[in-house]
Amino acid sequence: MKKSIIAAAVLAGGMIMSGQAMAAKTLVYCSEGSPEGFDASLYTAGTTFDASANAMFDGLVNFKTGTTEVLPGVAESWTVSEDGKELTFKLRAGVKFHTTKGFTPTRDLNADDIIFSFNRQMDKEDPYYKAANGKFEYFNAMDMASLIKDIVRVDDMTVKFVLDHAEAPIIANMAMAFASIQSAEYGAQLVKENKIGDMNQKPVGTGPFQFVGYKKDSVIRYAKNTAYWGEQPKIDNLVFSITTDASVRYQKMKAGECHVMPFPNPADVAEIRKAEGITLMQQEGLNVGYLAYNTEKEKFKDVRVRKALNYAINKNAIKDVVFNGEATVAKNPIPPTIWSYNTSIVDDSYDVEKAKALLKEAGVSGFKTNIWAMPVQRPYNPDAKKMAELIQSDWAKIGVEAEIVTFEWGEYLKRSKAGEHDTVLLGWTGDNGDPDNFLRVLLGCMAKESGSNRARWCNDDFEALLQAALITDVPVVRSALYEKAQQIFKREAPWATIAHSTVFMPVSDKVTGYKIDPLGGHFFHNVDLK
Repeated sequence: MKKSIIAAAVLAGGMIMSGQAMAAKTLVYCSEGSPEGFDASLYTAGTTFDASANAMFDGLVNFKTGTTEVLPGVAESWTVSEDGKELTFKLRAGVKFHTTKGFTPTRDLNADDIIFSFNRQMDKEDPYYKAANGKFEYFNAMDMASLIKDIVRVDDMTVKFVLDHAEAPIIANMAMAFASIQSAEYGAQLVKENKIGDMNQKPVGTGPFQFVGYKKDSVIRYAKNTAYWGEQPKIDNLVFSITTDASVRYQKMKAGECHVMPFPNPADVAEIRKAEGITLMQQEGLNVGYLAYNTEKEKFKDVRVRKALNYAINKNAIKDVVFNGEATVAKNPIPPTIWSYNTSIVDDSYDVEKAKALLKEAGVSGFKTNIWAMPVQRPYNPDAKKMAELIQSDWAKIGVEAEIVTFEWGEYLKRSKAGEHDTVLLGWTGDNGDPDNFLRVLLGCMAKESGSNRARWCNDDFEALLQAALITDVPVVRSALYEKAQQIFKREAPWATIAHSTVFMPVSDKVTGYKIDPLGGHFFHNVDLK
């Protein structure tokens, strides 16, 4: 195999050698796909978050690496009013934005940056809102514009969020990628220069690594932020070597061309376990893989049709063939590792005759449709093409003819967000450990408008339960509401729930300090190379 220029330079466990002198430590991560951009507020894909928020940005609060525990970020502390309607953040002194070829900050982070980072996603007069046509998918799916009534600049280092109502997961939500803090000063400069798009292409954050350059579909380069407010990264350079094929990623691992890779082929897992110089880390995933029916399409408006297609899918066969057995068949839209999972739900079993009977009852003798299959491996779906082929074969047995469709990943997400599909294979890894992050973001009525609800399904009873769960902070009450919501979901079948996968991470033995993130991200600021 011909080694890449970058990989050829990575020697001695990540030490790049210049003549006889030992220089910087460079870690190479063989990522599974290209980012859609570098402004995380515009997207929902984990591939994009890894390349943007997880490497280069901070939130007001951050998650402790490897956990769902919320820690101070650029805010050193916060308080919540007794009624839950006011959140006051005290900002950390001395937080510096990255200095790049195109931008040199003249001040440290202050309240203006916090206000800018949120206002641009909700103020219709803001130039960044206009440039994006208001399409801040996560912000909109969570209806943040209705939640946040005002953001008050108390002083340079204090910001107060005034809310319309209390929401239980609000602090954890502030640690999510969409809430990454941007530089108001950089934003103003780009407006003045008529280069607003550069915020998404030439990012400036406060995080542990800063952007060096991106060669599309090939490589992203980052350098250590030597002015980082937190613990300094132990590596000097971080490289994302974009490698879409899982088999090629593994070959690169064996050749020493990359130190960490995500999403190995399930069929390779047994071999990777035995491979010299590689440690296979694994963890039960906080994820779900699903097939969403576009309920706005005439053929999928009848719940009996959706149920029939569910009964026709042999999910155990998918588990064995696609996941090599390393998964749990899914019956609910949230994983069993998350609180409020409804264990009493009865799944739609594999029953071809029942499927045929339901189609007949619905007055349908068979029809043509499509199955959109992802072009990339994800933890919740390591081989979407194979999964689509199995579903295609299953549906053929009940007279449903399905064409398999795919696009480049960014195009796939964009088109499915717009509702062009009949059915679409996707999935989700939780962003904050709260059921709301699955149920409202993927199935809520506002999520239908923002596009993250690929089923384009809005059910009033389901929505009422989600909203009731948001405004109470009593765990047992929230759990009961979410359990009822799962019953409605199962009855109405906007998805065929497929699987919850085990997450595997092959890591070079030269790497120390790497932790699997339960929320599906990949973080390297605590990682070192021997």
